Amino acid sequence: MSSLAVALADGSVVAKRNLIKIKRIPDLLVGTLISPIMFILLFGYVFGGAIEVPGVNYREFLVPGIFAQTVIFGATITGAGLADDMQKGIIERFRSLPMAQSAVLVGRTSSDVVTNVIVTVIMSLTGLVIGWRIRTSVLDAVIGYGLLLLFAYAISWCMALLGLLIRTPEAFNNLTFITIFPITFLTNGFVPIESYPSVLRHIAEWNPVSTLVQSARERFGNVGPGPEPSSWALQHAELYTLGWIVVILVVFVPLATRQYQRAAAR
Repeated sequence: MSSLAVALADGSVVAKRNLIKIKRIPDLLVGTLISPIMFILLFGYVFGGAIEVPGVNYREFLVPGIFAQTVIFGATITGAGLADDMQKGIIERFRSLPMAQSAVLVGRTSSDVVTNVIVTVIMSLTGLVIGWRIRTSVLDAVIGYGLLLLFAYAISWCMALLGLLIRTPEAFNNLTFITIFPITFLTNGFVPIESYPSVLRHIAEWNPVSTLVQSARERFGNVGPGPEPSSWALQHAELYTLGWIVVILVVFVPLATRQYQRAAAR
């Protein structure tokens, strides 16, 4: 069996271990689900009446933004889980087993994709209840969901590196909250990007989370007949987002793998 096949086989075992942990401690998944459902309901019903989006129902405008925010926050579970495993010495136990070194990272990131799929399904059902609809083909919808999950998978490798560097789940959670929160809010996810002041508008236009949201909206058919976005990034949202996914994976997969090898060797 090749080294890649061994890494994937061992990674699937680690992924299964992480998913069983969610089954035994369902509070982990419940906590991840409550926030996006609250955001959908609060923004949809409390703020929705005060925010106008030309040519499209606000709730249809909102839900893809909540999807993007939630799967990115879901990716932080990778780093928190690794920091927790480091703190409890579980990584040391893995080192004593005859398994590929990359299996821990592959399994951790893969299991979090499964978690994000479950969360996305629940959010979609919540969105349908409040009036969100997919107005395109099944293929477009699948591509839209796939892009969201692929972007979150790339972010999970960033979080893996941070989790291995920080090594305590409490510090990791604090750091990710103060970094991920503004990155996901300074976008077109909740309000039209034209409402921002000029400097923030330029930042939001080139924020890859904005292009992820724009891509999802286009694939789900949740865009209005308004004017075309002014920035190249939003005009080519899918291409720009895929470019970011490739860059993140090329940079952070080797960095996280190297940091894991260093941490495991201590």
